Amino acid sequence: MSELPVTIFTPESAMRNPGLLLVAMGHDIVKGRELAWRLFMRDLSAQYRQTYLGYIWAFMPPFVASGTFIFLQSQGIISVADTPIPYAAFAMIGTLLWQSFVDAMQCPLISLQNAQPMLAKINFPREAILMAGLLLVGFNFLVRLLPLILVMAIWRVTPNDTIVLFPVAVLGLIACGFAVGLVLLPIGALYRDIGRGIGLIAQFWMLLTPVVYPTPTHGFAGWLATWNPIAPVLATARETVSGMGLTAFPAFIGISLLAVLVCFLGMMAFRLVMPILIERMSS
Repeated sequence: MSELPVTIFTPESAMRNPGLLLVAMGHDIVKGRELAWRLFMRDLSAQYRQTYLGYIWAFMPPFVASGTFIFLQSQGIISVADTPIPYAAFAMIGTLLWQSFVDAMQCPLISLQNAQPMLAKINFPREAILMAGLLLVGFNFLVRLLPLILVMAIWRVTPNDTIVLFPVAVLGLIACGFAVGLVLLPIGALYRDIGRGIGLIAQFWMLLTPVVYPTPTHGFAGWLATWNPIAPVLATARETVSGMGLTAFPAFIGISLLAVLVCFLGMMAFRLVMPILIERMSS
């Protein structure tokens, strides 16, 4: 007969032994992969349950957003600088990529809220919650690939050799959104205002990011594009898939590596604060 696993709880902070903390976190990530898949399948079925359009809702919001700007630009209500590819394709590709960033930003908090009923009752690897959220973000992005290819075919957007960097660019974009979500998670788990405010912030942030217009190079808008960390990441993702020249690749590399570091630190903080969050949420 094999011995049952023994877990020892101590009042000491886990940060006193960061090496043991990292080992335990890595062990729980591996151990929780099957649970993460089960949670992903549950959340996926719940996301599109009782909907007639089903997976179309995955790319409907970005199409509506880009369609608004395309109509305003075609009627001369707004003026947009010339784009290297047809403006309709430029805006639609940008909004499809932006929606993946927003999904990644919202997924930590949404995944935690969906798992809240079982957190105080069952002891399981908490990292599985975040892994399930990332799987859902990845699935929604794969669903959006079909309309993305369709947009490129309709407006005859031809990619070049930089298409091989497109998966890397998308991973960098998702890492940036996930990093922001992890930073907001501890506060958002206690106050629902954060979850509701993320949607509003994302809409305003989109207007400050060159999603539906080319990256400005001068004036106040140029200053915003310079200091907006998502601007070079989203621009690089769009440029790799649309065949445009890479204009901000060094900045993309630096910001993506910083986002990965923040994700790593955020995962450690998530593990440390989860006992406190569970106690507060269940009280």
